[in-house]
Amino acid sequence: MMALCLKQVFNKDKTFRPRKKFEPGTQRFELYKKAQASLKSGLDLKAVVQLPPGESINDWIAVHVVDFFNRINLIYGTMSEYCTEKSCPIMSGGLKYEYRWQDDSKYKKPTKLSAPQYMCMLMDWIEMLINNEDIFPTRIGVPFPKQFQQVCTKILTRLFRVFVHVYIHHFDSIINMGAEAHVNTCYKHFYYFIREFSLVDHRELEPLKEMTERICH
Repeated sequence: MMALCLKQVFNKDKTFRPRKKFEPGTQRFELYKKAQASLKSGLDLKAVVQLPPGESINDWIAVHVVDFFNRINLIYGTMSEYCTEKSCPIMSGGLKYEYRWQDDSKYKKPTKLSAPQYMCMLMDWIEMLINNEDIFPTRIGVPFPKQFQQVCTKILTRLFRVFVHVYIHHFDSIINMGAEAHVNTCYKHFYYFIREFSLVDHRELEPLKEMTERICH
C-alpha cells in the first residue's frame, strides 16, 4: 500500500538516480521480498527491521541500505525543484547544523557546498559504492569486506542528513504535496533500522530529536 501511495504522490520521472534493483533468483532478492512483504503487511515498523532468524546480518543491512537509497532518492528527487542554489546555498539543517562534503577524490577536505550540489555528490557517491562488487558483493559465496558495516554507517549517516534538510527546510512543500504521512513512514522505518543495529552515532540524530520523539514511539 505504501509503495502504491508513494507512486501516486511522487513523480517517478523526478527520481534523482535510476533505481538500484536486486537480481531475481539471488538470496538478496529473496531477502528484499521478505522485507517488503513485512512492510506491506502493516506490521509494527520496529518489528519489521529485526533480523529474520537464520539470515546474515550483512545481507540484511545491504538490502536495507539499497532500499533506503532508492526511497530517499525518490523523496529528494521530488523535492529538488524547491531545493535550489538560491533557496539553499548551504547544505544545512537549520541554523545550528551545517554539512560539508568530503570524499576520496575531488573533495579531500570538508568543503562547503550548496544543498543541491551536496545531494548530487552524495547520490553519485552512494551509487558508486553500492555498485562496487568489492563492497556490495552480489555473487553467491563472495564474502563482504571487513569494513562493510563501517561503509554502511557512513552511507546511512549521510542519508540521514537528507531527512534533516528536507524536514527542516522543505517541510511546507512536503505538506503541500500531501506527502507528509509517506515521508514520515519512510523516516520511521529508516530510524528504527539504524537504531536496531546502532548504525548511526546518536549525535548525528540530534537535529531531528524532537520530531523523532514525537513520531517514533
